[in-house]
Amino acid sequence: MKKIAVTGPESTAKSSLVQFLSAHFGIPFVPEYARTYLLAKPSGYSCSFDEITAIALEQIQLEEKLLQTHQLIFCDTDVLVSKIWQEHVFGKCDPLVETSFQNNFYQLHLLCSPDIEWELDPLRSNQYDRAILFQKYKKALDAASKPYKIISGQGNVRFSAAVAFVETLLK
Repeated sequence: MKKIAVTGPESTAKSSLVQFLSAHFGIPFVPEYARTYLLAKPSGYSCSFDEITAIALEQIQLEEKLLQTHQLIFCDTDVLVSKIWQEHVFGKCDPLVETSFQNNFYQLHLLCSPDIEWELDPLRSNQYDRAILFQKYKKALDAASKPYKIISGQGNVRFSAAVAFVETLLK
């Protein structure tokens, strides 16, 4: 059973990319649970530290559930998003989230670069921090020796690069 995570800062086309890859390869994906969770909250809602931990654990549960019936899945975000979220907002990471990040293995992380235009979304709040956050993602992946490829470029260039990285992994 294999997992490929699409991760990175806000507004870097993660959801679009995972949907494209899912359709292209005919492989199912796990949607971003945080989005589902936050859409049920009032406008402007800010998650607590503990809620971010719960979101991370639910994301992992959704992945595990889909892996029961599929050998390969794409994941629209991963526990790394919760790790960076907690560190950025609260200055610390829940040990449970950190352990989950260290122990949850993906064959590949596709780390989306913030080199595309910001898209307004009521759930987003880090328009001007995307480059800093991108470096935090990269640093965390490097420190944990997690396999990753950076996805950058505009439009089809971005999608083509992701397809090429996944095809190499599947060979």
